[in-house]
Amino acid sequence: MEKEQKENIQNDNLDKEESNRSSKPQDQTDDHNKKEEDDKKELTPEEKILQLEDKLARTFAEMENQRRRFEKEKEDAFEYGGFSFAKEALSLIDNFERSKSILESDEKLKDSEALKKTLEHFDIIHKDLISIFNKNDIKQIDSLNKKLDPNFHQAMMEIEDDTKEPGTIIQEIQKGFTIKDRLLRPSLVGVAKKTQEKTAKTEESKENSETK
Repeated sequence: MEKEQKENIQNDNLDKEESNRSSKPQDQTDDHNKKEEDDKKELTPEEKILQLEDKLARTFAEMENQRRRFEKEKEDAFEYGGFSFAKEALSLIDNFERSKSILESDEKLKDSEALKKTLEHFDIIHKDLISIFNKNDIKQIDSLNKKLDPNFHQAMMEIEDDTKEPGTIIQEIQKGFTIKDRLLRPSLVGVAKKTQEKTAKTEESKENSETK
């Protein structure tokens, strides 16, 4: 019995020694890593100054970017603050032109003195509106007989016309406008295209020439 107790005590002591041996290298490794981290954290005065200068430069750069964004937003607000109002005001032009067209096509009023005077007043008011728009840099887009430009025109239909180059604007459905250098509303237009009969003949003659 005493012999067994002695053996158990010896075994416990051996286990403790082995545990101490195995934990010691890990503790040393942890201490070494901690020391390296502390060394990294300890910057020289020159390094600290450079670090502060870098942070200061970044802060100034960010402040400058914010200032420029603010200036740009302020300029846009000044230049284009009336964009929405101007766009809605275009309906006045549209309504005037529609009303004039309706009056001109009215058979009862046709060639009457009353119609003539009314249309004269319509023209005066229309010119005044266009003049006010122009003074505020709201200008009509020149479309007729121009090549279709997707930046300013929106094609609504194609019209057969052999006298014009395909893609040439030959009808203006609704006038377009710009405000300064921005598009306020595109022109709705009809563009020329070759007649189908002529296109078919061209293709047929081309095939015949290739066959020969």
